[in-house]
Amino acid sequence: MRALGFSLICFLQFSCTSQVHEKINGVSFVAAPEKVVQKQINEVLKVHANHAAIMPFGFIREINSPEIIFDTERQWYGETRKGAKQYIQMLQQNGIKVMLKPQIWIWRGEFTGTLKMDSEEDWKTLENAYDKFILNYADLAQQTNVAILCIGTELEQFVKARPNYWKRLISKIRKIYKGKLTYAANWDEYSRTTFWDDLDYIGIDAYFPLSESKTPTVEELKTGWQPWKTKIRSLSKAKNKPVIFTEFGYRSMDYTAKKPWLVDRNEEKVNLKAQANAQKAILSEFWEEDWFAGGYVWKWFIAHEKSGGAEDNRFTPQNKPAQQILSGFYKQNK
Repeated sequence: MRALGFSLICFLQFSCTSQVHEKINGVSFVAAPEKVVQKQINEVLKVHANHAAIMPFGFIREINSPEIIFDTERQWYGETRKGAKQYIQMLQQNGIKVMLKPQIWIWRGEFTGTLKMDSEEDWKTLENAYDKFILNYADLAQQTNVAILCIGTELEQFVKARPNYWKRLISKIRKIYKGKLTYAANWDEYSRTTFWDDLDYIGIDAYFPLSESKTPTVEELKTGWQPWKTKIRSLSKAKNKPVIFTEFGYRSMDYTAKKPWLVDRNEEKVNLKAQANAQKAILSEFWEEDWFAGGYVWKWFIAHEKSGGAEDNRFTPQNKPAQQILSGFYKQNK
């Protein structure tokens, strides 16, 4: 009996900590002006991806504007509900699961984490607008049976100011969509997000600063990960929720791991080795952890043959050494 009891305790402990059955080997599939076709899906399959994030967009004029414009004829095809549905169906026909990740874009690229209203009236207007936006895509998520719905991306001030709204929103979404839910918290936001208990995954956009070197080595980057990794693991255990990197990736430029969140078109020189090393380090550190569910590399353009390449210093791994590293890890860690 004592042996049986010990075995039962071990089983229960293993059940709580080993939360992941199949790794999410994902790509962030960028919305485009046109439909996606099979040859473009083939390129995703070649890197052994089994998941893709589909990202329709809503637009806000200023950081204190409460209106959200979405699903209009002026948007690119892939940014609309119709386009998102076509992308989802094409991916699913090829055995690729989908996270539907509706996102907000603020005019001139203002950071969404600063979205904040000036009055109670505006907050309520924003809440009503966001309800319409996200519940529209919750309906699409249920209709297309996607694996995961991301309820928001990097909206720290909105989350901080209106915690009760987000609790109510999650309840509304659950009545429409029966799959798994997450939220994409920025790397410096996730520890303060108040509603992880109400979701299925802790979602993090993993742009953590790791090194100030021009071309950091893999070992240097892995060392840089340790304090962040400890905190992420602790939150996962405390909430008994698996973690996904709703976005991860590095630009192919000098000092890529110093401020990985930078999206400006700076003049840093192309550095394919730095990107490859950073990609290898994050995959090595996280993909074999039982509390880590996987993630979606930022980002993957549908026009593969025209994307990335040796002269590109942007995020995509396409047609760069980082693509081969990604493919190899995804193949090994399914």
